[in-house]
Amino acid sequence: MTSYKLNNKNLSKFSDEALIPQYDRSTLKTGIVHVGIGGFHRSHEAYYTDQLLHDPANSDWGICGIALLDFDTKIYNTLKEQDGLYTLIVKELDGTLTKKIIGSIVEYLYAPENPTQVIEKMASNDVKIITLTITEGGYNYNEATGSFDFTNPLVQQDLEHPQAPKTIFGYLTQALKLRKERGLPGCTIQSCDNIQGNGHMTEKMLLSFVHMAEPDLVPWIKSNISFPNAMVDRITPATSEKDIALLKETSGIEDAWPVVCEPFKQWVIEDDFISGRPAWENVGAQFVEDVVPYEKMKLSLLNAGHSVLGILGALIGYETIDESVQNKAIQTFLHSYMDEEVSPTLGDLEGVDLKKYKQSLLQRFGNIYIKDQIDRICSESSAKIPIFILPTVNAQLENDGPVDHAAFVIAAWAIYSAGLDEQGNPLNIKDALETLLKEKALVAKNSPTSFLEIESVFGKLNQSKRFVDIYTAAYQNILKYGVEECITQMNNKALNNI
Repeated sequence: MTSYKLNNKNLSKFSDEALIPQYDRSTLKTGIVHVGIGGFHRSHEAYYTDQLLHDPANSDWGICGIALLDFDTKIYNTLKEQDGLYTLIVKELDGTLTKKIIGSIVEYLYAPENPTQVIEKMASNDVKIITLTITEGGYNYNEATGSFDFTNPLVQQDLEHPQAPKTIFGYLTQALKLRKERGLPGCTIQSCDNIQGNGHMTEKMLLSFVHMAEPDLVPWIKSNISFPNAMVDRITPATSEKDIALLKETSGIEDAWPVVCEPFKQWVIEDDFISGRPAWENVGAQFVEDVVPYEKMKLSLLNAGHSVLGILGALIGYETIDESVQNKAIQTFLHSYMDEEVSPTLGDLEGVDLKKYKQSLLQRFGNIYIKDQIDRICSESSAKIPIFILPTVNAQLENDGPVDHAAFVIAAWAIYSAGLDEQGNPLNIKDALETLLKEKALVAKNSPTSFLEIESVFGKLNQSKRFVDIYTAAYQNILKYGVEECITQMNNKALNNI
C-alpha cells in the first residue's frame, strides 16, 4: 500500500482508510488552550472537541496545544510537522481497529522555546478555557502538609524569574495578570487529571502560588476565574513502534505519533464555566452539579485497580496490564479489594450500578489488544497512591474496616521500589521521588516500616498501629513466599470465611 505523511495536504487521501475531519480547519478560532498534549488529552478532550467541531456553530472552540516541558519536544515537533493532525486508533474488544484522524488541535506552542508567546496565548480574549493534563505530580501538592510545595526548585525559579516560568503556575499567573491589566474578562481553568476535586485542587494550588508571586492578583482571580471539577476516563496506553508500523501498513497513514485507546470513554463535568463553554454534552459528555461521587468511584476503583494490577504484576514479571488481570489469583485479589475495602467507602451513587461498573473494569483491564504497559501504570506512583489508594485506607481505618488488601499492595510497592522483580530482573522505575523511594526501600529490607516514613506520600499513616502491623506482615510474607503465593492464600482465606 502506498503511504503518505499525515498533514493537511494529504488528508483527503486517507478518507477510505479512516474517518477524517469533515470541517474546514482553517476557519476555526482557538477558544481552548490545553497544557499537556500527551496521549490522554488526544484520546479524550481533543476527541470530544473534534466530534463537536463538525457542527459549524462550534467553530470558536479550536484547541491550542501547549508543550510545557523540555521533554515535550517530540510531541511538539510531531504536531507541527503534521499540522496538528494525528490518528486515534480505537482497539475494540474483538480486536478490530477503528481509525479516526483528529483535527481539533489547530495551534501548537513549545513553552521552553518562547514562554512569552504561551503567556500571550493564554491571555488572549478569544481563549475562554484553559484545560490541563499535567499528571497528578504536576500540582505540586504535599500530601503530608496538604499545601503547595514551595521547596520545589522550579517553583523558586518561577518566583525569581516570572517572565520565564517553568511550571504551570508561573504561566497561569502571568497570563491572568495580563488579562487583569488589559481589562479582559476572566476564563475557566479546567483540570482533566485524575485527582478527586481536581478543580478545587487546581484553584487551591494556583492561589497558593499567586499569594506569594502576585498577591494583588488574588481577589481578581477569585472573582473572574472558575475551576470546575471533572471526572475523566479512557484507558490510553503508550503508543508503540508496532502501532505506528501497523497503521502505516494497513492504512497508508504515516503518523509519527498516533494515539491508541480503548472504546470506553467518560467525561463528567461540573457546569461552572465563567466565560462560556462548548456543548460537549452533545457528543457524550455529562454535565452535573456535583461530580464528586463519580470522581471518587473512578479514582478508587479504576485508577487504584490499575495500580494494584501494575505493582503486583511488575513483581511477578509481567509487562502489560492484561497479563496481570488474566492471572486468576490477581483478578480475585482485585475483586476482593474493590468489594471489601473500596465499595463501603463510596456511599450512595445515584444512577450507578456499582456491581456492573466493577465487572466492566475487569473486562476493560483484560482487553488483550490494548497492551497497557505496566511500567507506564507504575510511573509516578508516589503521586498516584496518595490519591488512588490512601483515601480508602484512611476511611477504612476511621471506620475500623478492613485494610488487608491495600496494606499488601503498599508492601508490594515498597519491595518494587528497591528496583528488582522477584526473578531479580531490573524494574523500569519512573518517579519524581525515585531516589528517596529506593533509599527507603533498601532500608525496609531490615526495617519494613521505614518505607512508611515518607511523609510527603503517606502523611501520618505510620502512626496507625493496626495498619503498620498488617503492612509489616504482608511485607515479610511477600519476601518469603512471593506475591502470587501470598495472594492465593489471602483469596483462599476469604473463600473459607464465606
